[in-house]
Amino acid sequence: MSKLTDSPAWRALAAHRGEIAASRITDLFASDPRRATRCSVEFGELFLDYSRHLVTPETLRRLIALAEQADVSGWIRRMFAGEPINHTENRPALHMALRSDRGSFPENADVMPQVREALARMRSMVGQARSGGLRGATGKPVQCVVNLGIGGSDLGPRMACRALRAYDDARSRSRGERRLDVRFVANVDPRDLDAALEGLDPQTTFFIVASKTFTTAETLDNARRARSWLEAGLQGRPSAGADAGSHFFAVTASPARAEQFGIPTERIFPIWDWVGGRFSLWSAVGLPIALSIGMEGFDALLEGARDMDAHFHTAPLERNMPVILALLSTWYVNFAAAQTHAVIPYAEDLGDLPAYLQQLEMESNGKRVDRDGREVDYATAPVIWGASGTPSQHSFHQLLHQGTHLVPVDFILVAGGRGRDMLATNALAQAAALTRGSASPEAYRALPGNRPSSTIILERLSPEALGQLLAMYEHKVFVQGVIWNINSFDQWGVELGKTLARALLPALQGEAFPADADPATRALVERIRRMR
Repeated sequence: MSKLTDSPAWRALAAHRGEIAASRITDLFASDPRRATRCSVEFGELFLDYSRHLVTPETLRRLIALAEQADVSGWIRRMFAGEPINHTENRPALHMALRSDRGSFPENADVMPQVREALARMRSMVGQARSGGLRGATGKPVQCVVNLGIGGSDLGPRMACRALRAYDDARSRSRGERRLDVRFVANVDPRDLDAALEGLDPQTTFFIVASKTFTTAETLDNARRARSWLEAGLQGRPSAGADAGSHFFAVTASPARAEQFGIPTERIFPIWDWVGGRFSLWSAVGLPIALSIGMEGFDALLEGARDMDAHFHTAPLERNMPVILALLSTWYVNFAAAQTHAVIPYAEDLGDLPAYLQQLEMESNGKRVDRDGREVDYATAPVIWGASGTPSQHSFHQLLHQGTHLVPVDFILVAGGRGRDMLATNALAQAAALTRGSASPEAYRALPGNRPSSTIILERLSPEALGQLLAMYEHKVFVQGVIWNINSFDQWGVELGKTLARALLPALQGEAFPADADPATRALVERIRRMR
């Protein structure tokens, strides 16, 4: 038994779970007419209703006691002070600095001069590109930018560009700026790049190669093929004296490698080792966002996240949005055996949010060893999944309502905007149906109800609101990691597969197998060779 599972707060929660196991959420509402008001928090452009959870006031007190036992407040202070809380890599986690407006941050190792310089360079590049001043090898202005990245260098910018595709910045338009066509390529499957390049003119297409190390195999393979496509398309055209390299930008912590690839020094933007990939959209990794919505919109995205940082840093635990969400998740994962968690945004523009949150939560907290190097005896990150409503209602909601799995749900909806009434009513109805259920003399028609959900409402789908939402989830994940005594900022589990893939590539191309290749892998490689 670990120190956590044998701790007073943990044992108190386990006993309490048995005490309320037969309770129903509907009974909690009946006994407390003010429950909906009490179990809600409003901050900025977000409203969180967590009244549809199987938690009593006593449950919440005991969950707060668990957070206090784990010293969540102390860990928050340490993160904001810039201490090396990523202990396996001896690094701080300073993604909050990317959106900070403080003169210096953190106190012991000020990174704000680097952040401000990178933002200034982004501002200049984005202004040039959107006003027609950024021109390619033949002198034509850029019209499309293709982002080449994977993981954190793809999921965040891709999700945000889709979320804000209806955003219109009047200030940018008044300066004559135009919205650029921004596309994304992540998969090493050649069809991904081919589809993105379809219909594009090499003369007006630029690429961003986003790779922290500039060694990411998938990204570099796509970059090499993109360069070949550019060279073939530019060959024989009247040239302004530049080559295909002038159509590339890079975002990397390894500028020398980007220069070796042929990208001009002035077009290489920094990312730093104190920013994890899944926390990096606030940096120059977010260039596609700024190119799509303008730098003023990107600034507003940063401002929204900065506001949530302040809320997280200062709000008491019992009124702290990220803390509440983290505690509710812990309650279901560790005391109700919930293995998954669904995120269902009732906004098509937020359709990529579940995939983004998959990486954020499962790469951060998908760990089986604690900070002390011991294997845990409790569950950690749930499987995050979901899709946009209302299409999801015709897909997997059957399982949510009548399946054998307990699946807590986050319903996310946008209050403002044209044509959203039907979306809102469907989201609210689904949450109510999960809670209430329905009786029937025919067993197969009965819905048991008593299924938990949170409802998160955005006033509007603006850069500010999106920034608040994403930062809220970032901090939720951190609090979960603190409670589980795991490091949320490393990801050693993704490395082995990459190493094996590099070793296997020559064998697939006809060379000798690696000495440690297992029999199943050898047989499958030989099968693929024969099928070609």
